Amino acid sequence: MKKIAILGSTGSIGTQTLDVVRKNKDIEVLGISAGHNVKKLEEQMREFHPGLVAVWDEEAAKELKIRTSDLNIRIVTGMEGLLELASMEGTDILVTAIVGMIGIRPTMEAIRTGKDIALANKETLVTAGHLIMPLAKEHGVKILPVDSEHSAIFQALHGEEHGQVKKLLITASGGPFRGMTREQLKNVTLADALKHPNWVMGRKITIDSATLVNKGLEVIEAKWLFDMELENIQVVVQPQSIIHSMVEFVDGAVMAQLGTPDMRLPIQYALYYPDRRYLEGDRLDFTRLSQITFEVPDMNTFAGLKMAMQASKTGGSMPTVFNAANEKAVEKFLNGKIGFLDIYEIIAGAMERHNVISNPNLEQILDMEKEVYQWIESRW
Repeated sequence: MKKIAILGSTGSIGTQTLDVVRKNKDIEVLGISAGHNVKKLEEQMREFHPGLVAVWDEEAAKELKIRTSDLNIRIVTGMEGLLELASMEGTDILVTAIVGMIGIRPTMEAIRTGKDIALANKETLVTAGHLIMPLAKEHGVKILPVDSEHSAIFQALHGEEHGQVKKLLITASGGPFRGMTREQLKNVTLADALKHPNWVMGRKITIDSATLVNKGLEVIEAKWLFDMELENIQVVVQPQSIIHSMVEFVDGAVMAQLGTPDMRLPIQYALYYPDRRYLEGDRLDFTRLSQITFEVPDMNTFAGLKMAMQASKTGGSMPTVFNAANEKAVEKFLNGKIGFLDIYEIIAGAMERHNVISNPNLEQILDMEKEVYQWIESRW
């Protein structure tokens, strides 16, 4: 019996992780967490009976305690609660499905206590990859990617030598605004941005896909996950979302992982690695598949990818600034406070004013996030 805990159990990745648990019957969920979705947490508690539940919002936790008073389940709150969940005894794998830099400290705590990480939280490696990867190596912990693109690369690399890899090719759908001009983007709405053509995801990552920021975050994450130089990572637009990513080797061979757009596949692969299990769902029918096409990403119109590459090249604390500025900008866009193109303006402004710290520690990373948030709030 495999035993897991989930950071962010009520979100898209968290609920799909629980669907994998539901279908397989040999995974025990010891702990779950969420920000404030009391109704969904109660449903999950009653179905999966975890021993510990962490709720970020204290008022939500109070309500949850009342609603589940008949259950023998301990409820904890805040960052201390997340850290307790991450390090709880008996857990084999921590699924980090939480959104944002809030996931860094719990991930590091889980690593220190010997848990493998099923990583769906991009921000952890984007902002603290220089801390996370050496820590995982020190404690003999596996970082198992859950993002479809990184899982595809991870699968293609299975059994291969690192020194024989020439290039990583990360695919992108292009998002809902693929092919649009900057002029056309001036009038897009939140509803437009949330209509992803292929994937059903959380609101924040869906907006990141529309700006191509998400692809930039994936490039930075891939650099740390697979120990690759930035110049050996390429983004290609693959609108059908059938090829999830590829690896080119030194002999010119290219290995790709293909499949229907279903996040349960990379989730299940991470939980059972290196084994594969049957997964119900649609299958690719190559007799009906008319074409797979590729395009070069438009990094001038969709500047999120270009700015991410710049942040990664600069290194040090700049990826943290890029990420934090995007998080706050997306939050404002989701709340109707700014327009779509303002997201790029906010990120660019935060990066331009920043004085880079070459090797930031955890406290500096978290302080920088607050500083960026404060700067943005004072201007938008």
